[in-house]
Amino acid sequence: MPFTPAVREQRFVLDTVARIADLAATERFADATPDLIDAVLEGAGQFAAGEWAPLNREGDTNGPKWTEQGVKMPTGYPQAYRDYVAGGWGTIGAPADFGGQGLPFVLASAVLETLGTANMGFALAPTLTVGAIEALLHHGTPEQQAAYLPHLATGEWTGTMNLTEPQAGSDVGALKSRAEPVGDGTYRISGTKIFISFGDHDMADNIVHLVLARTPGAPEGTRGISLFLVPKYRLDTGGKPSAFNDVRVVSIEHKMGLHASPTCVLSFGDNGDCIGELIGPENGGMRAMFTMMNNARLNVGLQGVQVAEAATQKAVEFARERIQSARAGSPDKTPVAIVEHPDVRRMLMRMKAQTQAARALVYLAASMVDRADSDEAAKDRLEILTPLAKAHGTDIGNEVASLGVQVHGGMGFIEETGAAQFFRDARITPIYEGTNGIQAADLVGRKLGLSNGAAFNTLIADMRAESEDAALRALIDACDDVGRRLATADVDDRLAASYPFLTMLSVAVCGWLMERQGRLADGDDDFSRMKRAVAAFYVGQIVPEALGLHAAATAPAAILYDLPADLFAA
Repeated sequence: MPFTPAVREQRFVLDTVARIADLAATERFADATPDLIDAVLEGAGQFAAGEWAPLNREGDTNGPKWTEQGVKMPTGYPQAYRDYVAGGWGTIGAPADFGGQGLPFVLASAVLETLGTANMGFALAPTLTVGAIEALLHHGTPEQQAAYLPHLATGEWTGTMNLTEPQAGSDVGALKSRAEPVGDGTYRISGTKIFISFGDHDMADNIVHLVLARTPGAPEGTRGISLFLVPKYRLDTGGKPSAFNDVRVVSIEHKMGLHASPTCVLSFGDNGDCIGELIGPENGGMRAMFTMMNNARLNVGLQGVQVAEAATQKAVEFARERIQSARAGSPDKTPVAIVEHPDVRRMLMRMKAQTQAARALVYLAASMVDRADSDEAAKDRLEILTPLAKAHGTDIGNEVASLGVQVHGGMGFIEETGAAQFFRDARITPIYEGTNGIQAADLVGRKLGLSNGAAFNTLIADMRAESEDAALRALIDACDDVGRRLATADVDDRLAASYPFLTMLSVAVCGWLMERQGRLADGDDDFSRMKRAVAAFYVGQIVPEALGLHAAATAPAAILYDLPADLFAA
C-alpha cells in the first residue's frame, strides 16, 4: 500500500487546534508564514513517502544486526538517513542559534508524525535526538551547546537517553552506574544501561548519550543522580569525532515490534576509559532528564498518532477492495466491498475518529511548548496535557492498530498483509517513557494541584465555554466532579481512580477539539464533509462511553484490595 501523507488533515489541525497563525504573529515565529508551512508539510510528505515508507517492510523483517564493529542498519537505511540530514528535516524546530530553522515545535511535530507514519521504527532516531537537544538547551554549558547542538540540530549526530538498568526500571532511583571525577572537570563513567533506542547504529558520525549516574558520596534514591554527556567518540580540538570513548554494545533486543529500531544494551567503561561531562549541577540529573523526558512523552503520544494513521490507511484501503458477501437486507445478493457492511463501517469510523482525536490532543500539547516560554498559563496547560497526550495518544494507537487487524479479518493475522506490524509496533508505546499508569499517577498526584488547582480549573472552564453538545458538557462536568473529589482524597483512592479519570479527561479534551473542528469544517468539499461526519461520530459515540468511567473514577481503592495478593493465583 502506498503511504499517503495526511497533509490536509495536519494543516487543518495546525490552524484550528494549534492556532499556528497566532504563533506566526509573534516575533519568535515570524518565519512561519502560510506558504512556508505548506511547503514544509508537502515536502516532508514527499520525502517520507519516497524514501522512508519503502524501507518499512525491510526494517520490520530484516532489522538491525549486532556485530563486533557495532550495529549495522538494514539495507537502505544509512542512505535514507543521510538524505534526511541533507534535506534539513531535523532542523525544523531546532534553535536558529545552533543551525536550526527555529520554527514552531508543533510544526516540527507534524513533520515527525509524517516520518513516523511512513516508518515508525526508523523515526525513533530523530525522536530521541530532539529530546537530547532540549536537555542541552536548558541545562548544558555554553561550551557543550556550541560543541554538540549544531550537529544534533541537523541530525548529523544522533542522541540517546540512558536511564534504565537491569534492576532500575520505573524506579530510576535504584540505578547503580557510577561517575568518578577524573580531576580535570570530566568524569569516568561505568555501568550498564538497557533498552536504549538507537543506542548504536551506522547512520551518523557520532552518537551523543545522555547518561544518568551517581557520583561518589551521592545521596540514595533520585536525589543522588547526576546527568552526563557521553559521546560515542570524543571530540578532538577541532570539535570532530576522534577517539573511541569505551561505550560498547553488549547486545540488541529481540523485540515484539519496532524492529527497525536497534534497542541496545550498552556497557560504559569496560576498559575504564569512558569519559563524560556533567550536564547541570551535580545531583541535579533528574531535573535535567525530565526536560528530555517531558519532550519525549509528547513524541511518544505522537507515535500513537503515527501508528493509528498508518493502520487506518491500510484498513480503509483493504475494506474498499475486499469483496465479501451481500449487504444484509439488500434484495441484490451481489457481494460487495466490506466497507459497505455496518460493522466494518463502525470500525473504520472509530479508527478515523480516534486517530484524529489523538492528533488534535497531541498537537494542542505541542503548541503549548511553543507558548510556554513566554506564557505562564500555557506552561500550566502543557503540564496538565502532557500525561494525557502520552497516555491517551498511545492507548488510541493500540486500539486503532487492533481494529485494523480486525478489519482485515483472518488476513490481518498474516504478517504479509502488514496489518500485524502496526499492532506489534504500537504495544511498546504505553510502556516506555513512563508507563501510562505513571502518567495517570502524575495527573492526580501533581497536575491536579498545579498552581493551586488553577491549571485544571482553567482547562475545565475553557472546555465549558466552547462546548455545545449535551453529552460532551455532561462529561466535562463529570471530570470537574471527579477532579475535585480526587484533590482531597487519600493517596490510595487517588491512585485507584487515576487511570479512568485520565481517560475521562482525555476524551473530554478530545471531544472539545473534535467538536470545534466539525464546526469549523464548513465547506462543501470532500475533506470538510469527512471532518464533520467524523467529528459527529466522536462526539456522539465515543464521548458518551467515557461517562461510563465515572463509577470507576469515584470508587474507593478498597475494592482493589478485597482480594489478597496470594489469592490472585487461586
